[in-house]
Amino acid sequence: MFSFDLLLDAVVIGVLLGCFYAAVSLGLSVSFGLLDVPHVAHPAFLVLASYAVFFLNEHYGIDPLLAGLLITPLFFLFGLAAYRLYYETFEKRGSDAGVRGIAFFFGIAFIIEVLIILQFGVDQRSVTASYVGKAWRIGDMRIPFRLVVAFVVAGALTILLTLYLSRTFMGRAIRAVAQDQEALRLMGANPIWIKQWAFGIATAVLGIAGALLIIVAPVEPTLDRTYIGRTFCVVVMAGLGSMTGTLVAAIILGVAETIVLTLFGASWAPAISFAMLLGVLAVRPQGLFGRLS
Repeated sequence: MFSFDLLLDAVVIGVLLGCFYAAVSLGLSVSFGLLDVPHVAHPAFLVLASYAVFFLNEHYGIDPLLAGLLITPLFFLFGLAAYRLYYETFEKRGSDAGVRGIAFFFGIAFIIEVLIILQFGVDQRSVTASYVGKAWRIGDMRIPFRLVVAFVVAGALTILLTLYLSRTFMGRAIRAVAQDQEALRLMGANPIWIKQWAFGIATAVLGIAGALLIIVAPVEPTLDRTYIGRTFCVVVMAGLGSMTGTLVAAIILGVAETIVLTLFGASWAPAISFAMLLGVLAVRPQGLFGRLS
């Protein structure tokens, strides 16, 4: 029978899980929310980062979070190259870049998935660390340390990105690039370079997010298919480009998933993100916080 204690457990775990969802969605909030790039390969980049963390942890014994930091510069460069290829191939050529871009990023996601399978196989992979597999007990409640780590890291990433976008010239330029590129040119800024830089940041964040993904649960090559609905749900529900909104929307999704999991079982939980996404698009298309301006 569903009790208040069970509901409290579901809400607490849901908040922590939601913070993890925020961490894996922040990069998409920049690339899709601010840049209008149809980055459907975002979850594939995320899984690729998880496997890079696994490799460093497995072969060199590096802590997963430290491994995530180490791969962040490489993913920043990867993001710069990916956007430049997207721009030169599609965005530069006309107004149908969105439709063609979706196919482009789906292709990249498929290539990444195949490369991961060829290198690591189809088995699940996990990492070892002092906080993986342990839990903090509060009365009858058991809180996994891995979710506490995700909670702390997601909060830190949200604060850092919010400050960067609001306090620096480049951050304000990123916020403005999707709205008025001509004004940016008059200010002496190159909109294409700004978008490329922003996409690099959005991809670099996945270094840490990928570490959290493999800390929270084992990963396998097709896991990106599970997270594509969740990440887009969080970004759209938040309001495109809102970092704090991303955190709040992710917590709402995490709590909703956990309650449904508790009441109806695991098979229903993945459907919640798509249901919430459709609901938000129908009732409030601009998201809970509106588009960042």
